[in-house]
Amino acid sequence: MLTKKKAAASGGRSLAKMVSGLTGNTVDRRSFLRTSGIAAGGAAIAATMPFGMVKKAEAVTATPAAGAPVKLVKNVCTHCSVGCTVTAEVQNGVWIGQEPSFDSPINLGAHCAKGAAVREHAHGDRRLRYPMKMVDGKWTRISWDQAIQEVGDKLLAIREKSGPDSVFWLGSAKHSNEQAYLIRKFAAFWGTNNVDHQARICHSTTVAGVANVWGYGAMTNSYNDIQKSRAMFFIGSNAAEAHPVSMLHILKGKEQNNAPLIVADPRFTRTAAKADEYIRFRPGTDVGLIWGILWHIFENGWEDKEYIAKRVYGMDEIRAEVAKWTPEEVEKVTGVPGSQLKRVARTLASNRPGTLVWCMGGTQHHIGNNNTRAYCVLQLALGNVGVTGGGTNIFRGHDNVQGATDFGVTSDSLPGYYGLAEGAWRHWARVWDVSYDEVLARFKDKKLMEATGIPVSRWFDGVLEAKENMDQPESIKGMVFWGHAPNSQVRLPDMKKAMEKLELLVVVDPFPTMTAVLSDRKDNFYLLPAATQFETVGSRTASNRSVQWCDKIMEPLFEAKTDHEIMYLFAKKFGFAEPMFKNIKLHGNEPDIEDTTREWNRGMWSVGYTGQSPERLKLHMQHQATFDKTTLRANGGPCDGDYYGLPWPCWGTPEMKHPGTANLYDTSLPVAEGGGAFRARFGVERNGVTLLAEGSYPVGSEIKDGYPEVTYAMLEKLGWAGDFTEAEMAVIRKIGGEKIGAVSWTTDLSGGIQRVAIKHGLNPPGNAKARCVAWNFPDPVPVHREPLYTPRRDLVASYPTYKDTKSWRLPTLYKSIQDRDVSKEYPIILTSGRLVEYEGGGDETRSNPWLAELQQDMFVEINPFDANNAGIKDGQMVWVEGAEQGKVKVKAMLTERVGRGVAFMPFHFGGHYQGQDLRAKYPQGADPIVLGEAANTATTYGYDSVTQMQETKTTLCRISAA
Repeated sequence: MLTKKKAAASGGRSLAKMVSGLTGNTVDRRSFLRTSGIAAGGAAIAATMPFGMVKKAEAVTATPAAGAPVKLVKNVCTHCSVGCTVTAEVQNGVWIGQEPSFDSPINLGAHCAKGAAVREHAHGDRRLRYPMKMVDGKWTRISWDQAIQEVGDKLLAIREKSGPDSVFWLGSAKHSNEQAYLIRKFAAFWGTNNVDHQARICHSTTVAGVANVWGYGAMTNSYNDIQKSRAMFFIGSNAAEAHPVSMLHILKGKEQNNAPLIVADPRFTRTAAKADEYIRFRPGTDVGLIWGILWHIFENGWEDKEYIAKRVYGMDEIRAEVAKWTPEEVEKVTGVPGSQLKRVARTLASNRPGTLVWCMGGTQHHIGNNNTRAYCVLQLALGNVGVTGGGTNIFRGHDNVQGATDFGVTSDSLPGYYGLAEGAWRHWARVWDVSYDEVLARFKDKKLMEATGIPVSRWFDGVLEAKENMDQPESIKGMVFWGHAPNSQVRLPDMKKAMEKLELLVVVDPFPTMTAVLSDRKDNFYLLPAATQFETVGSRTASNRSVQWCDKIMEPLFEAKTDHEIMYLFAKKFGFAEPMFKNIKLHGNEPDIEDTTREWNRGMWSVGYTGQSPERLKLHMQHQATFDKTTLRANGGPCDGDYYGLPWPCWGTPEMKHPGTANLYDTSLPVAEGGGAFRARFGVERNGVTLLAEGSYPVGSEIKDGYPEVTYAMLEKLGWAGDFTEAEMAVIRKIGGEKIGAVSWTTDLSGGIQRVAIKHGLNPPGNAKARCVAWNFPDPVPVHREPLYTPRRDLVASYPTYKDTKSWRLPTLYKSIQDRDVSKEYPIILTSGRLVEYEGGGDETRSNPWLAELQQDMFVEINPFDANNAGIKDGQMVWVEGAEQGKVKVKAMLTERVGRGVAFMPFHFGGHYQGQDLRAKYPQGADPIVLGEAANTATTYGYDSVTQMQETKTTLCRISAA
């Protein structure tokens, strides 16, 4: 269905013509990369070339003809979360070439199409070049001084009139850890919890669901550790396209261990093409599918009984729910035969340890938290958590979505998942060296200071909803999009209305994003050019929790400024720059990044972001070659014994030299060497049953059983108070006052409690059982509920959704949506996903000429049966209309990749709206090369019961010829 253009959109030669001029082994890898403009579609092209054509380039030793030396600078790819190192070749401050860093233990000298083209992302001529404002519907150039003054005055006016909660600060997974930390701190000084970022709409259900099973909501192992897996189960993850370089590790594990690869997905993806077993199931029935597998495991006694007895709470309640999911019921709900699931269950039980991988196919549902907890329970039943080659390996979407979440760019927590209670605010006030009362005074009142804010998934409802229905004084009046693409969110027609109703709309981004053209605003609209991560320094956290230090490759292009400088300029305008940056040096108007790192080191005790000093992180990047490519542990050299990137938790102070934790909850290692246990964050007993581990503990622990989270009182009772230094005791006394015993491993700024606990082999977060029952959730045991827009009306009575409610400051609809039967009018299930060529909202990747040429058209995949019934031919333009009447005009791709009754669209496109081409509305020269309809114009209402995750993976549509 895709057509090859005669001339590339970029105006340059096509890659096909370039490659056709290269022959045999006469061209080395470096020459090929340069000739091809940094290897358009590198991974795909390399697969078609003769073996030996692409060779490892030698390090630059000679001085180029121009005479200036070439400097090699390491940074990290700014697209997905794998964390591939990019080695840039820089001459006279100009980025002239790149290598994919053969020394990196993560990408092993590989790049995907996006990674191979990142130089163009930084050097792109379609970036925002200078600040702009809209005047009478036209984009007009302004200076930075004018931008800060005007935008600042308008924001202050909104704050004065409507309160601090009437401005929404939308942060970004594209920020570094330091910038993410600063923007959350910025929102605190502004006086609001209306701050959020992309994780809300990609893995918030993972974070909440998984954290409420065993303590932390993150990937338990690593991409590399999958090499040790003896079975791999992927559900709702198309790693071959969404995380291409991760396939290096997946396929290596598959080959060397003869490990079966099982892929469960409604669509036959490129990942499914590599599978030994492919399970096609109806979108939105993940819980039924998992319980169907577990039914066979329980029926045959294949569960790990000893592991469950020692390390798991509540499995009996799971058994009771699973008993309902007989093979007949599972097939009725999911469409998967019981015989296939019995085979899958036997495969998983016979090949341990096994890993389970999921992505947004599992998270973006109104019961997404149920899905993620069910995945965890399956792994617990098999004894696959806390072991090498096992775990739940959650591949995150953006380069720093893990870090931005960890650093609290969320409407429900401060950095480090401390939450929003008074104790959390007092902790961070101590870290920031300001009084609690000073921070409290920035908020309208204490109640709002401790109340969860509006999530990004609902910000436009915060504009459109009547204020009497909201749990804040006024609606959202000002919106700041700081590194976020709107087309990645559902209900774009409603978002368009909200954008037009706002008093002020601001975009801070290297590219204008679809925000620039979606609305019909005529004024009070600003575009501010931000630098890319290649134009600054700082750390970013890959999906496996490894923290990597990135050096500046080049100075910001055009008039772009780094995000942290922009933050400082606004903080100065708002009058809180002095307290916010009091312990962070300034270089002109730019806060020092290393000082910022050290500040979060002083506060992030709860997740072990305290041991990764700038010096340690830089040393890892300098000596990547010394790290084992499977275990990630340095073998000799200056980083000997460390795990690459000091994956959190990296306990204690940097001086403690904790190596980081490659695999969470692994009791086979001492805590001092990266071992651990399930976190004791849910109490010590429930209904007379212990929640602490029984007879299970990390190697070397002086307590040979379970125990609660570590406090000073606990260590004192154990007789270990004498192990503290006087300096540590001084800090503990200052924090605790008369309640010194209550000072814990999360609030002791000296690090002494963690140091002493680990000295005696204890895990600072305690040693508990993972829990299968989250009694604080709407569904304590995960259950199936039919999607809000379901074609199976016969199942609604048995598996209904929730009652309508109010949460996150807004009314949230469930039953009233599901009660609308539109299945006859909209008979096709619509789902969405990623393409290898593009990332996120796609603005930067669709502006890249090398990537734009690879995928030029927005499309919908339709099963030939459905297409033939509708009289639709392959390549024809069609209308896809969602159940809430948003519609998109796209090309039809007839394919068996989707089953009958299911359609798929990628979500990376934007710039068209309901059949209208909006190219003329972009600032001149800043329009992406490729435009197309945004899939989310056609998607519909639906939000997770715990996190407000949007439901994009299962809605209804109809498809007709255009």
